[in-house]
Amino acid sequence: MASKTRSLRWNRRSLRARSFLLIAIIGMVFGSVAGCAPDPESGEVATPLEAPFPNIVVILADDMGYGDIGAYNPDSKIPTPNLNRLAAEGMRFTDAHSASAVCSGSRYALVTGRYSWRTWLKSGVLFPPDDRPLVDPERLTIAGMLGELGYHTAVVGKWHLGLEWGLDESGAVDFNEPLRYGPNDVGFDESFIIAGSLDMIPYAFYRDHRPTAALTNRQEPLTFPRFIRAGPRAEDFDPRNVLDRITREAVSFIENSATDDAPFFLYVPLTAPHKPVWPAERFEGATALGPYGDFVHQTDWTVGEVLSALDRTGTASETLVVFASDNGSYMFRRREGEPDHLDDNTVQGYRPDVHAPNYIWRGTKADIWEAGHRVPFIVRWPGMVEPGSLGEPTIGLTDLMATAAEITGYALPDDAAEDSFSLLPLLTGGEWTTPRAPIVHHSSRGMFALRDGDWKMVFGNGSGGREQPTGEPFQGPYFLFDLVDDPEESRNVIDQNPDVAARLTEALATIRADGRSR
Repeated sequence: MASKTRSLRWNRRSLRARSFLLIAIIGMVFGSVAGCAPDPESGEVATPLEAPFPNIVVILADDMGYGDIGAYNPDSKIPTPNLNRLAAEGMRFTDAHSASAVCSGSRYALVTGRYSWRTWLKSGVLFPPDDRPLVDPERLTIAGMLGELGYHTAVVGKWHLGLEWGLDESGAVDFNEPLRYGPNDVGFDESFIIAGSLDMIPYAFYRDHRPTAALTNRQEPLTFPRFIRAGPRAEDFDPRNVLDRITREAVSFIENSATDDAPFFLYVPLTAPHKPVWPAERFEGATALGPYGDFVHQTDWTVGEVLSALDRTGTASETLVVFASDNGSYMFRRREGEPDHLDDNTVQGYRPDVHAPNYIWRGTKADIWEAGHRVPFIVRWPGMVEPGSLGEPTIGLTDLMATAAEITGYALPDDAAEDSFSLLPLLTGGEWTTPRAPIVHHSSRGMFALRDGDWKMVFGNGSGGREQPTGEPFQGPYFLFDLVDDPEESRNVIDQNPDVAARLTEALATIRADGRSR
């Protein structure tokens, strides 16, 4: 596909990005530009109107909490000047949600526009090397879609969506062999990845299926805050410097792509501030909140480097930038008198008067409670998104694919992006013309919740994650919360609202049975 799409280029610099919105509107109104899908006979991409499609950069933090960022939490003591700048120059969504309260499911949803619980992954995350690909090679991804339109696509960072490993002569996994399946098989022209989280083996970078160095070293296990498992490690892999390496690769891709006429799509799934909490040496002591605060600060620095690369290459004005997190922070809310931060394997958190990584939201990463999946979500698009604007509707990471489709005029087939809704009307200062379907939340233990307007219903009897009791999915008593009156989920009002509970129960059953939300 890469060789074909290279010929489908146009000069993005000839017109301002605003002119494409007019083209998109014309297409929506008259239907003649309903999409730029491939012609089934010729295989070519139909482009009835030339359009200066925007570059798209998606930065996904790993376990960054809603309350870590100053733009979301004015009491945060962690300096986040670059994310604050992004929010000041774009739209900050206050009710955005990852599709899962843990990472593999959220990443699947972002890349495919589909809930991961519709796949074989019903709970938990993937663990290399016993993982297997979560994204079917026949499934349309956001990268594959944009690639059909002539975008140059790349992923740089943490994949965690499953790989097919190379094998030795005996058929055993051999990390030094090229991958038999990876991001390049699902729409990415270029890939520079680690397989899973930074605490998971193998400790190696893979560029376009091949390890960048031989895995001849061994990583010894470490405890908190630098928790990491034992396993094989490549010669060029240092856990402390992985975030810096990802940053350099992302910046390099932008610099190289800026000289090309084709628009680019860059997906940058970061490894921070997920454990091991191991900031680069120059960031140690940069905050008053220990290694976690320092690591969040370094994550903000990475965002700043990407923004600087766009500025330096002159592509910022024609680039849509999205920043989000794959789920909430893993840091617990400590009680008064308890110690803060990561002192050992059991103490992972702050007292609220010190820092609130998950802001006011209940629970932590992995939970069905709000802290598990309510995430920062910021969009900057010069000339389109009003600087300093606020997005208040409930949205999800699944919505990125339909948004990119509407921006580019791509007609999504029925078997793609089944749970994705375009944010374009919101980004351009309007409202959805039809109500968005309720959003489904999912915890690490497979607990479901449904969000519809002010109401959130939990279909189980606990957190479904880390907070005790964890409970069991679809075992009562269920919970119903009015998040406007009770954003901290402290009052279960299901007995007072049986009609609401019945309606939401039916809505969840329909979404699960239909195989789609849209």
